[in-house]
Amino acid sequence: MTQDIARLPMQDRFQHLLAVISGQRFLNKQGLGNEVPFFICPFKPEEAVEMERLQRQLINRLEQVGVRVLEINLYDLSIEILKERDIWEQILEMENSVTKEQLKELLQGVLDPAAHLVPAIAARLESTGFEVLFLSGVGEVFPYIRSHNVLNNLQRAAKEKPTVMFFPGDYGHSLESGASLDLFGKLHDDKYYRAFNIFHCEA
Repeated sequence: MTQDIARLPMQDRFQHLLAVISGQRFLNKQGLGNEVPFFICPFKPEEAVEMERLQRQLINRLEQVGVRVLEINLYDLSIEILKERDIWEQILEMENSVTKEQLKELLQGVLDPAAHLVPAIAARLESTGFEVLFLSGVGEVFPYIRSHNVLNNLQRAAKEKPTVMFFPGDYGHSLESGASLDLFGKLHDDKYYRAFNIFHCEA
């Protein structure tokens, strides 16, 4: 049953997410067994536009029932960081003259999760009143930002409130390989086991 929710029509998934996220068990971080309150909401890459619409709808409905959501899009945040560090224009200019690998290395350095990205997220968490954090834009920032690196570095900064990462791919568990984030259902992002699949959570 739980496995099938992620394959249901988008409106059914919306109802499940709304019921789970607005519930006191979720908001009060109950039943997590001392794990960090991180949840993965996997979806098929081809559903990206629909999922973006669902997120907007979900934020609006949650606000209506008194649950404030802070949404951080990793792609938008990355651009903000590059602009704040006065290197956005430089990157645009050099994009055509360097290899993809060189560009990736440059972006990995200036958007390093531990040094730059997570501190920027932490600053927003401290300055905003919210009950739930939504992280999106995961596919857009790959490969220079890896989702498991964001989650690993976010553990200290975002442990007080539940975090939901919208993930274009699979978040699977198996006895052989443990838990893994497979971006776009093809690219093995990395082993990450300290999050719960939100479609497996009871409403």
